[in-house]
Amino acid sequence: MAVTTALTWNEEKSLQKLLGNVSLRLLYKSSVHGNRIRNMHNRCIRQGSTITMIYHPKNIFGIFMLGHYPEMSESFREPNTSFCFSFPKNEMETMAAFLNSTSEISDDQLVFQFSISPYQYLSLDLYNRIIVIPKLLVEKLGVKSDLGSRFLECEVFRVEGIKDDAGYINRIKRATQHRNSLLADLRAYRPYADLVSEICILLLGPVGSRKSSFFNSVKSIFQGHLTHQAIVGSDVTSITEQYRIYSIKDVKDGKSLPFMLCDSMGLDEKEGVGFYVADIPHILKVVPDRYQFSPHKPITPKHPTFITSPSLKDRIHCVAYVFDINSTDNLSSKMVAKFKQVQKEILNCSVAHVALLTKVNNCYAVLQDNFLKMNKSMISQSQIQNANKMLGIPLSNILVVEKYASEREMDPLKDILILTALKQMFQAADDFLEDLPLE
Repeated sequence: MAVTTALTWNEEKSLQKLLGNVSLRLLYKSSVHGNRIRNMHNRCIRQGSTITMIYHPKNIFGIFMLGHYPEMSESFREPNTSFCFSFPKNEMETMAAFLNSTSEISDDQLVFQFSISPYQYLSLDLYNRIIVIPKLLVEKLGVKSDLGSRFLECEVFRVEGIKDDAGYINRIKRATQHRNSLLADLRAYRPYADLVSEICILLLGPVGSRKSSFFNSVKSIFQGHLTHQAIVGSDVTSITEQYRIYSIKDVKDGKSLPFMLCDSMGLDEKEGVGFYVADIPHILKVVPDRYQFSPHKPITPKHPTFITSPSLKDRIHCVAYVFDINSTDNLSSKMVAKFKQVQKEILNCSVAHVALLTKVNNCYAVLQDNFLKMNKSMISQSQIQNANKMLGIPLSNILVVEKYASEREMDPLKDILILTALKQMFQAADDFLEDLPLE
């Protein structure tokens, strides 16, 4: 009879997101193979890297260990690269704590001793189904349980497809930590001086630059799973015919985040096709949600929801130009001329602006090891230099992102690029708000 895991599909996908492109093979299940440490050890020894899952009534807790399980010995201790994580109930995100540890296994228990303190250790007693979790982990993982409590089930998985390399795991650790730090910063963001409750970011770009995909990618991160609310067109036709203002709710508390993304029709080099440049001043100040675009005539105040006396909250606070990174080298002279028209209108309205370059081939090569800046080789690429010359946007405001399109799983490195770009937009919007006249 096949042995099945207690992990849900979403939880398994979260683990794959945490570890990269890996698969999990169930080696041991306490309710099937016996609730003894030796039973677990016999099935897991010399199986390579593993994940040990403990299912508690209040949450699910896990330990990743790089390399083989330690040999059975009461006194043997072997350093290993490991980290702990949890799936708090009613939350989509995986909580992770990266702490160096040594492991020890005996007939009675499996113990992880954390190097931060001799008194900080995690122990697993299979026979009595008791897990002892140190206070340090309780705080870091948001574990809702007593320090020593009974669990329901224990499972061990072999992690297949992972590099048996401590450097690779350390990069995953740093990426996850940096992603979580960015998420915390953006969740805590409040617009400058509370002048508005939420900032509005307008996405502008040629047909096929995937503006709508960027919104979907941002929403996916804050929802904890891939989503496709905004319909995406092809590379040659714009599917966005309505002006859409999208808010995003945070999965952690269900509240709307303090920003909105505004999706517009794509720009086309042909006259009478795509976005109408003369609409720019109106869009920056007075256009309502779901306004129907027309490439043949400008926005008119006769529209029933036209905002005749816009307040600061109705305005656009930052414009993000969205380009396919592979197209900036060969934009036609007509398209460049149209963008310069758009840029002139935006500068006349003194609105902050950045540029997003999408469809990066390999986000792993874009970031430095510290995940804080783009590699110098990336900044020097002709596509970025062209965007700088064409729009006159400083290199520091030209951002590289790799959006979610056809993927089925999320990726911490893609998240870092998207969240970094979003943070830069918030800063640009704050500069705009701070620069407003005092009245």
